[in-house]
Amino acid sequence: MSLSAITNVFSGNPLDRQSARRSDAAFIGGLAADPGTLVLPVWNGQPFVEKTADGFRLAYLAEAIGRTLTEVEETRLFLGMWKDTAVFAVDLEDRTDPSAGPLAGLGEFRDMRSLAMTLAPAEAAIAATAKGVFEWRRRHRFCAVCGAPSQAAEGGWKRICPSCSAEHFPRTDPVVIMLPVIGERCLMGRQKVWPKGMWSALAGFLEPGETIEEACARELKEEAGVTALRVHYHSNQPWPFPNSLMIGLIAEIADGEAIPDEAELEAVRWFTRTEARALMAGELEGAFCPPPMAIAHQLLKSWAAGDV
Repeated sequence: MSLSAITNVFSGNPLDRQSARRSDAAFIGGLAADPGTLVLPVWNGQPFVEKTADGFRLAYLAEAIGRTLTEVEETRLFLGMWKDTAVFAVDLEDRTDPSAGPLAGLGEFRDMRSLAMTLAPAEAAIAATAKGVFEWRRRHRFCAVCGAPSQAAEGGWKRICPSCSAEHFPRTDPVVIMLPVIGERCLMGRQKVWPKGMWSALAGFLEPGETIEEACARELKEEAGVTALRVHYHSNQPWPFPNSLMIGLIAEIADGEAIPDEAELEAVRWFTRTEARALMAGELEGAFCPPPMAIAHQLLKSWAAGDV
């Protein structure tokens, strides 16, 4: 059962994470040795999948096969329980694609962005969880306190420094992403590096000491020169590129001229509700918006439909 009226891509992980039992080494070890355990390989951030009639699905391996890929516990992550079956992920960083070697004929590795809309929502959420934790592990192999190499613990969900005993946990970077609106118009921006014609919601990282609403107001003022009057929560989305939580907002703004800061945005543009609907349908000449997998699309969709 969803806890929110709006479920975005990469949310809705159905596994029971068993977080209260991760510190029980015997529990984790027993699951890891269980022949019924399933293993999801992830190679350089790409989950292992197999083709279906409609697209792709995650390709799990039996524990015995998964164990042949690597014996290094450092690379393993306990994802949780699917009913009575444990599910692990294993992080593979070989230069050579394992699907052309030991996993030949069993599936293939695919980029997460390309998979997002072809995997079942629950499977996209599971894959995103594995990718997010592995990206964190890859960037935090050394203790941030003393610089010594750290070690994986609690099924891969914690790192401990054997030198100074400091504990480190997966990092999630909160990002506010907002659609500024006034009356029957919304404001969207574009960055220079984006494909020509692409327009999206405005966004920025939450800073220490800020509320979500304050971060929204600051980013709107910095990037587009507009003033927020009221901020309404819409939904949120785990975003594993690499470790963000996108907090979706609709921001009512004061009337005034919008001016791009030219550091983050090269241009801003007003869209009416009619134009927003055409933009999402691909019917607005010379312009398009992010695909449905992105929370920016869902913000625009809700506003264009008059739901917010």
